[in-house]
Amino acid sequence: MGSMPVASGMETTWTRLVRFIAVEDEKEYIGEPTDAQIDIGAALASKQNENVKVRVFSASTTLSPTAQPTSNVLTIKTLLPPLTKSEVGTIRCIGLNYRKHAKEMNLELPSHPTLFFKPATCLGAPNAPLVIPWQATDSQADYEAELAIVIGRPARNVTKEKAMDYVLGYTCSNDVTARKHQFHGAQWGFGKGFDGFAPMGPCIVAARSIIDPGLIELKTVLNGVTMQQSLAADMIFSIPDIVAYLSQGTTLEPGTVILTGTPHGIGVSRTPQVFLQHGDDLRVVMSHGLGSLVNDVVYEEKPLN
Repeated sequence: MGSMPVASGMETTWTRLVRFIAVEDEKEYIGEPTDAQIDIGAALASKQNENVKVRVFSASTTLSPTAQPTSNVLTIKTLLPPLTKSEVGTIRCIGLNYRKHAKEMNLELPSHPTLFFKPATCLGAPNAPLVIPWQATDSQADYEAELAIVIGRPARNVTKEKAMDYVLGYTCSNDVTARKHQFHGAQWGFGKGFDGFAPMGPCIVAARSIIDPGLIELKTVLNGVTMQQSLAADMIFSIPDIVAYLSQGTTLEPGTVILTGTPHGIGVSRTPQVFLQHGDDLRVVMSHGLGSLVNDVVYEEKPLN
């Protein structure tokens, strides 16, 4: 536990992949942005999508560590989550995994990771509306910036020392939560499990390209105001801790996504409290090439009948 050890990660032929629909033929591709420095989500949100060019790779999934670049360069029309719902399956989430977040919640530091699940239907797209269902539009929808781990090969009974050998990459995620529903019961799955309540993206960054994931900076920016800001090093349980723990007696299949907890600064802990409103510009922003997960908040209208 404690400080993040120096990481490795699976060998890949790529550094940063996106899954997208191309302007040129409206077909789905995966590939690597030609501009290694571009924040894909922020660029698309600023309507500069004609500038987001992608070198297409010869694979149909971002889970291919040996995908090869082609000579084909296309333009992003629609950005998709890095993985599909079928690839992601049930999303594993670690609760209460940042020291300062535990402090703001007035909770003791856990001795073991707290695990809960989000269904695959929670998977949401980057640069797309985050729809808050009408059951949660009564001042309770909250943001939680989370660094997500993507498992690249089957992991079962993995040791902490070998855990990074199974980590393909990282992506940004948002563990969107309906607070009233969350606290109505002992389990959190309902209030955190609404459709689209786990947007991910804009890309997946190869784990091997980030020597120390503890140096990844996470931010939530709401309507231009920074609400959360922390280094991943504030995690109580490190990435190897989490992967090793979750793999005990349990196979983590390729495509398994693990949300690693949220830093301090969530809306429900603020004075006054801050909840997501219709029309909000919500961004989860991370360093090391992960970029901006941008979603506009949309309230679903309650049916009249």
